[in-house]
Amino acid sequence: MSTIESQLPASELEAEIRRRERELELLRARLEGWEEGAAGTPTRDAAFTSISGREIRPLYTPLDRDGDEGYLESLGLPGEFPFTRGPYATMYRTRLWTMRQFAGFATAEETNERYHYLLRNGQTGLSVAFDFPTLMGYDSDHPRSLGEVGVCGVAISSLADMETLFEGIPLDQVSVSMTINGPAIILFCFYVAAAEKQGVGPDRLRGTVQNDILKEYQAQHAWVFPPEPALRAIVDMFEWCSEHAPRYNPISISGYHIREAGATAAQELAFTLRNGFEYVERGIARGLDVDAFAPRLSFFFDIHNDFFEEIAKLRAARRIWARRMRDVYGAKNPDSWRLRTHCQTAGVTLTAQQPENNVVRVAYQALAAVLGGTQSLHTNSLDETLALPTEKAVRIALRTQQILANETGVANTIDPLAGSYYVESLTDELEAEAESIFDRIEEVGGVVPGIEAGWFQREIADSALRQQEEFELGERVIVGVNEYTDGSGQIEVETLRIDPGVEARQRERLATLRAARDQAEVDRTLSALTEAARSGENLVPRILDCARAYCTLFEIRHAMEEVFGSFREPVFF
Repeated sequence: MSTIESQLPASELEAEIRRRERELELLRARLEGWEEGAAGTPTRDAAFTSISGREIRPLYTPLDRDGDEGYLESLGLPGEFPFTRGPYATMYRTRLWTMRQFAGFATAEETNERYHYLLRNGQTGLSVAFDFPTLMGYDSDHPRSLGEVGVCGVAISSLADMETLFEGIPLDQVSVSMTINGPAIILFCFYVAAAEKQGVGPDRLRGTVQNDILKEYQAQHAWVFPPEPALRAIVDMFEWCSEHAPRYNPISISGYHIREAGATAAQELAFTLRNGFEYVERGIARGLDVDAFAPRLSFFFDIHNDFFEEIAKLRAARRIWARRMRDVYGAKNPDSWRLRTHCQTAGVTLTAQQPENNVVRVAYQALAAVLGGTQSLHTNSLDETLALPTEKAVRIALRTQQILANETGVANTIDPLAGSYYVESLTDELEAEAESIFDRIEEVGGVVPGIEAGWFQREIADSALRQQEEFELGERVIVGVNEYTDGSGQIEVETLRIDPGVEARQRERLATLRAARDQAEVDRTLSALTEAARSGENLVPRILDCARAYCTLFEIRHAMEEVFGSFREPVFF
């Protein structure tokens, strides 16, 4: 019953309820007749299921809405609880989503040139891709970095690299997102120190560091420390940012990598939100006021091929988060209830065969993200399944967003698919399925015990196997791969090639840095950091001191690893 209905006189309310019941009964009878008539009509030879395996009915009506909640309880207005229709009141009528392109390759100098190119071409925010050694907390001259320096992202081994990365880019004016997790606290401190060199204090910084370690154990596997000390470092960042960097998001709770590993839409939704609740619980356990840090928690979702399912997923995510934050964790600030998200089109859907088709896939996925109400969007480039993108491919991906924003009219009204029987039913279904998965997570003891037992990893692996089998059996069509191949084979496209001399230049750069810095200050700050790790002191100020002394990434990692140890994933089959 809606709030408005509850205020009606009893006689009018009873009459309205009877009228609705009669209307639904009539619809149910008409629907049965329609289904009987349609039953004998042949259907296409196709699997009428979503990519996640959900059966899709031929028709959706008001009978498919679960529960008896009224409009205000289940949908509400944009910018108002439960935020199903959007986190902000006016959405894109006031401000378009931030258009980001994930970028980073080779050295900081070369990536800096790409950033200036993107900003000149209308990009409104930067998103940093780091190379694999950086993601794992290794310096470019570490033995384990051999052959990987600058290959899949930019190599950042010290504050000096970070200064070069953002040279000529005013960090108080450009929002920066950094996709890094295991050593995220270190790269964040490099970023803060680089901003200081520009005369920009942390209170003026806008952006996000991914910093979501739980999904690393579950899906992506780029960790450094075991779960408990890693969670401690994240809460340290919540605490420090709430006081010193109130406009900066210290975490982006990510479903993207969970989905890319093979999870269903419901698993992505549930695992991501449950990870978010875990971070909230850890912050509260530290003694932080939930309203002091929750407004700066942000999210990151994958936008896959199933158009309506992806839209419904974002709508369900906002509703679940709002209700839990208010009703379970006692948040009183509406900003704590408001789920804000970045989205990225699905890299796993890109194909090496007929790569031009990827432009079309990305456009539809981007449309779904916008209709779902994203706050920020990255569109993948057509060649990313082959290599890091060329400037031409990046420009097409960015123009895809700009055409969507300026030529299609989708930004003119808010949540235009609200009221669709199908979309509302899907939103309800995904919410219910997520709640069921929450219960299963509690049955295995919670998030960290589930990770340590390999439960999350097995759930994702099982889903990935089902999807792969559907593809191999031809039950799921991938255009240009298992259907419509034209017998042409793989079409060659120009790809970005990384200069093999990058690694040598990075090694020389680090050697020069080590020779020029104050080694006594390096030793002092690293020793103080190790002691802070041991004592329980907030790590951010100590890591900032190390950054300012030009300690390297691995030196800082190692100083904490002496206390925290390292993580080994459980073996399971």
